[in-house]
Amino acid sequence: MTLRHFLTLRDLSADELMAVIQRAGELKHAQRNGQPQPLLSGKVLAMIFEKSSTRTRVSFEAGMAQLGGSALFLSPNDTQLGRGEPIEDSARVISRMVDIVMIRTFGHDKIERFADYSQVPVINALSDDYHPCQLLADIQTFTEARGSLAGKTVSWVGDGNNMCHSWINAAAILDFELRIATPKGYEPNAAIVAAAGGRATVGHTPEQAVRGAHLVTTDVFASMGQEQQQAERLARFSGFQVNHALLDSAADDVLFMHCLPAHRGEEVSAELLEDERISVVWEEAENRLHAQKALMAFLLGV
Repeated sequence: MTLRHFLTLRDLSADELMAVIQRAGELKHAQRNGQPQPLLSGKVLAMIFEKSSTRTRVSFEAGMAQLGGSALFLSPNDTQLGRGEPIEDSARVISRMVDIVMIRTFGHDKIERFADYSQVPVINALSDDYHPCQLLADIQTFTEARGSLAGKTVSWVGDGNNMCHSWINAAAILDFELRIATPKGYEPNAAIVAAAGGRATVGHTPEQAVRGAHLVTTDVFASMGQEQQQAERLARFSGFQVNHALLDSAADDVLFMHCLPAHRGEEVSAELLEDERISVVWEEAENRLHAQKALMAFLLGV
């Protein structure tokens, strides 16, 4: 079996991506109906965290347990990675002892270097540049609620961050229109936008971005590691809150998503976040569990 990694969404073809999404739905149905799926019995996942997490750790650890495998939590305090061992050395050692690795870190280059020297599949569980696992959950959530994203309009309102980059990749793969609205100076990486072949456009007016949109999504204005910029960013992102008024011009059946944690009253109003007619954030959060189970099974050829 050819070694495959999942460092960005573009590591999967459109057909492979939708096959993972379909499998995720099947695993979700089985879990909810009490049907064990021990697909990864005896397999071990190493979870390497440089950034703290709630959803990522719980979803991967619970997912491996539900699939009959086990997971090891490794923080910088627990490993030689935190004491200066070269990433290449850690990759060669760890990958000889486990079956699959997920990494949540800052620099995307660290994940790429680890994958280059790993003997087992490596999953990007979040880097400063991309968050592809969250996109699997988001695509699954939209597909369950509304069907295919192909031909639809998605609006990203907020920072041109790792989530925005992954949505750009999704637009290129799944052939939908992505409209991005972000303050000047906070645009996504221009090369990533260009690589989407016109499927993503960048502007600075939320009202224009959400007009007719079938899905509107956002993220915190200051991500982990940007805490010192919080006050400045709150000022610069004034007018970029997603709320009911902003969505008045969206499609009648518009959905709202947020990768969480959410700052109510900042990037999203509390009222919209809790409005279950529009907001699917809790289903979206659960789907991290099932989408990642399907991803691990795919990468391990099960």
